[in-house]
Amino acid sequence: MSLAETLQAGWYGEGRLPWWCYPLAVLYGSVVALRRALYRYGVLRAVRLPSPVIVVGNVTAGGTGKTPLTLALIDALRERGYRPGVVSRGYGGSQHGSSLLDESPDPGEVGDEPCLIRTSGAPVAIGRDRPAAAQLLLNGGCNVIIADDGLQHYRLARDLEICVIDGERRFGNARLLPAGPLRESLRRLQQVDFRVCNGGKPQAGEVPMRLSGGIARTLCDGREQALASFAGMRVHAVAAIGHPQRFFASLAVQGLDVIAHPFPDHHAFTPEDLAFGDDLPVLMTEKDAVKCRLFALPNWWSAPVKADLPASFYADLCAKLAARVQAQAIALS
Repeated sequence: MSLAETLQAGWYGEGRLPWWCYPLAVLYGSVVALRRALYRYGVLRAVRLPSPVIVVGNVTAGGTGKTPLTLALIDALRERGYRPGVVSRGYGGSQHGSSLLDESPDPGEVGDEPCLIRTSGAPVAIGRDRPAAAQLLLNGGCNVIIADDGLQHYRLARDLEICVIDGERRFGNARLLPAGPLRESLRRLQQVDFRVCNGGKPQAGEVPMRLSGGIARTLCDGREQALASFAGMRVHAVAAIGHPQRFFASLAVQGLDVIAHPFPDHHAFTPEDLAFGDDLPVLMTEKDAVKCRLFALPNWWSAPVKADLPASFYADLCAKLAARVQAQAIALS
């Protein structure tokens, strides 16, 4: 078992953690608290942009459904007359400077999640300097910025914060990294504007979110067919996401006989990774598909999902957004 697998098992009650995790968690917590204090008291200064910023993030390590929510926000904001753009660090890519993505970005250079978000047609900018990357979006005509996975990136000032929670695994043992999955204390949840619960049973004050699918799309030519058409078939399922078991379970529910192939999050695939020695269909997440299209075979499919949230969530978000924009305009007048 790899170190990552050992930690995951310990966080969620399926194994024991190495002893050194606990003193490191104390050190990590001290660094996190100091950093927040430096921003709170103005020693480190956040950059305030002239247009509103919506942060989508989480307090746990690993996937919780941030990218599907980001895509849903893009659609909702467009429908309401906004021109949204997305800023991301570009994790997993080799490029370090700030840049706007073109229509056919290379996931090896800019990261898999920005590439997936770019397929929505929304402008996407990447860079470790997120304020500088976000400014590129504003220069291009965007009037609202969505910061993907930016909850702990305090240098970019924000107007609204959305924390996505894994409704099935929740917060594990509720300890800080590496003794638990938490990036920040659970007290942080009381400071965000919205807590979105992906799957499971939402708790009081949480917005329910469900990921719905139902279709499979070939990587080679984009042809679609019902995911249920694979029911009863043996298939290879590939996932390099924070919680791959969620993807495997979603296929099994549709009646597929799944051979699971989990990979580390943001894994850079090669053809050899998917050479399984047979002609069975290969199904993967959309995030993985953007990295495999250049060498895809005809029987490789992606299984796209869509985030479903109540209409009241979007109404509340846009009302808060409008109020923040108005307050900012008054402050600048």
